[in-house]
Amino acid sequence: MVSARSLGVSDAAPAAHQLGHRQRLRQRALAGGLPALPDYELLELYLFRSFARGDVKPLAKALLNRFGSFGAVIGASVEELKTVPGIGESAAIDLKLLHEAALRAGRDKIAKRTVISSWSALLAYVRVALANEPREQFRVLFLDKKNQLIADEIMNRGTVDHAPVYPREVMRRALELSSSSIILLHNHPSGDPTPSRPDIDMTRQIVEAGRALKISVHDHLVVGREGVASFKALGLM
Repeated sequence: MVSARSLGVSDAAPAAHQLGHRQRLRQRALAGGLPALPDYELLELYLFRSFARGDVKPLAKALLNRFGSFGAVIGASVEELKTVPGIGESAAIDLKLLHEAALRAGRDKIAKRTVISSWSALLAYVRVALANEPREQFRVLFLDKKNQLIADEIMNRGTVDHAPVYPREVMRRALELSSSSIILLHNHPSGDPTPSRPDIDMTRQIVEAGRALKISVHDHLVVGREGVASFKALGLM
C-alpha cells in the first residue's frame, strides 16, 4: 500500500462521509455490477487500493480530464501518469496493472485459436494494445500453418507520426519463428486510423518480400482511438 502523503492525498483520518462514500460505491458495484459504473467511479473504485484514505474522486476525474478516456488512462506510461498531481510511482504502477491485465486477457483469447476465425477478439486486443500509444509502434503477429499465434512482437517504435519499418527484418524474424503468415499492426497517435500513402507503400513492400519466401500477409491493421482500419477490408491488398 502506498503512502497517501507521498502521493499528495491527505493522510488525515477520513471523514465519516468519505468512509460512507467508499462503502456505498462498493455496494453499488456489487448490486448493479461493475459495468453499470461510469468511468470516473470505476477508476475511483480502483484507486481505493492505492489510497487507503482521502477522497479520490477528484483524482479520478483529473486523470480522465488529462488523458480523455478510461482506456487512455491505463494506456498511458508511468511517467505520463505521474504528471497528474497526486499520482506517484506506486499509484501509476497500480494503474498500469490494469492495462497489462487487459492485454494478457485479450492475448489469451487469440493465443490458442485460429486468429482468422477470432477476428473480433483480435480487433479488441489490438485496440487495447495500440489505440492509446503516444508514439507510433509497429508490431507483427506471426502465425503458424494453422493460423494460430506464434508471437506478437514489436518490430519498431518511432515518433508521433512515423515508425521505420524494414521488410527484410520482418521476413527474417518470420523465418526464425517458422511462421507461415503474418498480420501487420501499427497505430496512429493522431487517432485517425486511415492508412497513409507511406503505410500503403510499406505494406506492398512487405507483401512482395513475403511472396518470394512463401510467407503470406493476411492483413495490415491500423489502430487509432477512432477505430481500426483493415487494409484488406479497404481493398488495399
